[in-house]
Amino acid sequence: MPTILLVDDHPVVREGYRRLLERQPGFTVVAEAETAAEAYRLYKAQAPDLVILDLSLPGPSGIEAIRHIRQWDDAARILVFSMRTGAASARQAFAAGASGYVSKASPPRALLTAVAGVLCGERAMSPDIALAIAQDEVAGGRSALDELSPREVEILGMTAAGATAQAVAEALCLSLKTVQNNLSLIRTKLGARTDAHLVWIAVGAGLVASPPGPPSTED
Repeated sequence: MPTILLVDDHPVVREGYRRLLERQPGFTVVAEAETAAEAYRLYKAQAPDLVILDLSLPGPSGIEAIRHIRQWDDAARILVFSMRTGAASARQAFAAGASGYVSKASPPRALLTAVAGVLCGERAMSPDIALAIAQDEVAGGRSALDELSPREVEILGMTAAGATAQAVAEALCLSLKTVQNNLSLIRTKLGARTDAHLVWIAVGAGLVASPPGPPSTED
């Protein structure tokens, strides 16, 4: 009987997942988490057969959760279920160790199909994510984020989502100076002159859902 850990910071969304999954024969949701740290703790405690998680979490993102869980158990099966539909986000998730990626715009059947596939050891994607990756490959398969390390992507994502450098430092257990140095390096690598431009690049790469406004070109 497959056991599942749900990771999403919205209780109503988790309740919807639970009802959908537990209507399927044999599926049991054994734990729920709201943050990456809680997901890691519960994974070690419960050892579920499958983790279904969102990428957008308070503090460290789902990418960080995937990375930590896979460091603890390199056989962990993790399925991302996210509003992010960009190829860059999917590639980052797979690089971190995810086994599947389904967008929240997908019908319930797409999630259930992906769950079954991942439990069978397959790599699973919803049709829109598979299309985004295919289009990205046809276009050259390059993203602005390809120049960044996984830690830099994490810092960029949190910054683009509105976190201050101090908040990023506290969430990732880094010094403020380290985060500030990383942000400076990220700006250099991406050719961004301002924080607003950084956000715009992150949105264009699919790292965050939508921009708060147009990019600034002034210092």
